[in-house]
Amino acid sequence: MHIGSPRGSRRILKGLPGFPLLLGALLWLVAIGCDHSYTPKPAGYLRVDYPEKSYQMYDGQPFFRFEIPTYARVERDTTPGADPGWINVVVPKLNGTIHLSYKPVTENLGAYITDSRALAYKHSVKAEGIEESPFIERDQKRYGMVYDLKGDVASAVQFFITDSTSHFLRGSLYFNAPPNRDSLNPVIEFLRQDIIHLIETTEWKY
Repeated sequence: MHIGSPRGSRRILKGLPGFPLLLGALLWLVAIGCDHSYTPKPAGYLRVDYPEKSYQMYDGQPFFRFEIPTYARVERDTTPGADPGWINVVVPKLNGTIHLSYKPVTENLGAYITDSRALAYKHSVKAEGIEESPFIERDQKRYGMVYDLKGDVASAVQFFITDSTSHFLRGSLYFNAPPNRDSLNPVIEFLRQDIIHLIETTEWKY
């Protein structure tokens, strides 16, 4: 079953009906529950000069390629334990990074999907809620899930995409900043669009 949006049948649903009202209610409850020790939100996140949306093809990996924003750069993941094919899509102007890890599928797809869901729900202690948006594009061999995590969580958007037979790619969005959802929400929504574009332009190599 394919999830669509007002932008077309190939687009991924960006949220549940009535969510803006729910978010507004949650923010109101947070506001009235604050005590005198409340720290004002950093002004730096209130006014952000967003770059113009434009994309270019990234074709630097042997098993997949996709389009990334022109205002982003790709770096090799150098953290301990990272596999050679793991990369980071860094957006310096917005202080955000999309971490991507690739795994070949060899009769272990179920384990990869289970692990991806567990990593998303690892943030449930601080998350106000987690929304799952599945997507299916059979003609392009793209199947997966987008996890939207609400609240002051370290990673607000996570996802995986697979062809179901050979390739599995997992991604997560992080910021080099304290996880203040009130301040970061506009930037999260901006980069979520780029994540959806990355997913929708992924092409597998065989």
